[in-house]
Amino acid sequence: MILARVVGNIVASQKNEYLVGAKLMLLQPLDTGGNPAGDEFIAVDGVGAGEGDLVLCIAEGGSARAVYRNAKSPIDTVIAGIVDVVESEDGTLRL
Repeated sequence: MILARVVGNIVASQKNEYLVGAKLMLLQPLDTGGNPAGDEFIAVDGVGAGEGDLVLCIAEGGSARAVYRNAKSPIDTVIAGIVDVVESEDGTLRL
Protein backbone atom coordinates (compact mmCIF):
# COMPACT_ATOMS: atom_id res chain seq x y z
CA MET A 1 0.00 0.00 0.00
CA ILE A 2 1.09 3.52 -0.76
CA LEU A 3 0.37 6.72 1.15
CA ALA A 4 -0.10 9.58 -1.34
CA ARG A 5 -1.61 13.02 -1.91
CA VAL A 6 -3.94 13.68 -4.86
CA VAL A 7 -2.25 16.44 -6.86
CA GLY A 8 -4.40 16.49 -9.98
CA ASN A 9 -6.92 14.93 -12.31
CA ILE A 10 -6.21 13.14 -15.58
CA VAL A 11 -8.61 13.76 -18.47
CA ALA A 12 -8.61 11.14 -21.22
CA SER A 13 -11.11 11.48 -24.05
CA GLN A 14 -10.31 7.95 -25.29
CA LYS A 15 -10.12 5.07 -22.80
CA ASN A 16 -10.45 1.33 -22.67
CA GLU A 17 -14.14 0.39 -22.57
CA TYR A 18 -13.80 -0.86 -18.97
CA LEU A 19 -12.47 2.55 -17.86
CA VAL A 20 -15.29 4.65 -19.32
CA GLY A 21 -16.65 6.68 -16.42
CA ALA A 22 -13.59 6.01 -14.24
CA LYS A 23 -11.95 9.00 -12.56
CA LEU A 24 -8.17 9.01 -13.05
CA MET A 25 -6.08 10.89 -10.48
CA LEU A 26 -2.46 12.05 -10.38
CA LEU A 27 -0.83 11.12 -7.05
CA GLN A 28 2.36 12.10 -5.23
CA PRO A 29 3.60 9.32 -2.90
CA LEU A 30 4.51 10.51 0.61
CA ASP A 31 6.43 9.29 3.63
CA THR A 32 4.73 9.38 7.05
CA GLY A 33 6.06 12.89 7.60
CA GLY A 34 4.18 14.16 4.57
CA ASN A 35 7.29 14.58 2.41
CA PRO A 36 7.41 13.50 -1.26
CA ALA A 37 8.72 9.94 -1.53
CA GLY A 38 9.05 9.14 -5.21
CA ASP A 39 7.68 9.98 -8.63
CA GLU A 40 4.06 10.93 -9.26
CA PHE A 41 1.81 8.20 -10.67
CA ILE A 42 -1.74 7.68 -11.93
CA ALA A 43 -4.44 5.69 -10.13
CA VAL A 44 -8.12 4.98 -10.68
CA ASP A 45 -10.27 6.54 -7.97
CA GLY A 46 -12.25 3.87 -6.13
CA VAL A 47 -13.56 5.99 -3.23
CA GLY A 48 -14.46 9.50 -4.42
CA ALA A 49 -11.19 11.24 -3.58
CA GLY A 50 -10.49 14.81 -4.63
CA GLU A 51 -7.51 17.04 -5.24
CA GLY A 52 -5.58 17.65 -2.00
CA ASP A 53 -6.85 14.49 -0.27
CA LEU A 54 -4.45 12.17 1.52
CA VAL A 55 -5.15 8.68 0.19
CA LEU A 56 -4.17 5.05 0.54
CA CYS A 57 -3.46 3.22 -2.72
CA ILE A 58 -3.12 -0.38 -3.74
CA ALA A 59 -0.55 -0.94 -6.50
CA GLU A 60 -1.11 -4.57 -7.40
CA GLY A 61 -3.34 -5.41 -10.34
CA GLY A 62 -5.51 -8.17 -8.90
CA SER A 63 -6.17 -6.37 -5.64
CA ALA A 64 -6.71 -3.06 -7.45
CA ARG A 65 -9.32 -4.64 -9.71
CA ALA A 66 -11.06 -6.16 -6.67
CA VAL A 67 -11.31 -2.74 -4.98
CA TYR A 68 -12.57 -1.19 -8.23
CA ARG A 69 -15.03 -4.12 -8.51
CA ASN A 70 -14.35 -4.88 -12.14
CA ALA A 71 -12.18 -7.91 -12.84
CA LYS A 72 -11.89 -6.96 -16.52
CA SER A 73 -10.53 -3.43 -15.93
CA PRO A 74 -6.96 -2.95 -17.13
CA ILE A 75 -5.85 -1.20 -13.94
CA ASP A 76 -2.78 -1.65 -11.80
CA THR A 77 -3.27 1.01 -9.12
CA VAL A 78 -6.43 2.14 -7.32
CA ILE A 79 -7.24 4.61 -4.56
CA ALA A 80 -8.68 2.41 -1.81
CA GLY A 81 -9.19 4.90 1.01
CA ILE A 82 -9.09 8.53 2.13
CA VAL A 83 -6.79 8.96 5.16
CA ASP A 84 -7.76 11.15 8.11
CA VAL A 85 -4.80 10.59 10.44
CA VAL A 86 -1.41 8.90 10.30
CA GLU A 87 -0.15 7.53 13.63
CA SER A 88 3.52 6.70 14.14
CA GLU A 89 5.73 5.66 17.05
CA ASP A 90 6.70 9.32 17.51
CA GLY A 91 3.07 10.42 17.88
CA THR A 92 0.06 11.27 15.74
CA LEU A 93 0.64 13.20 12.54
CA ARG A 94 -2.11 15.03 10.67
CA LEU A 95 -1.04 15.45 7.06
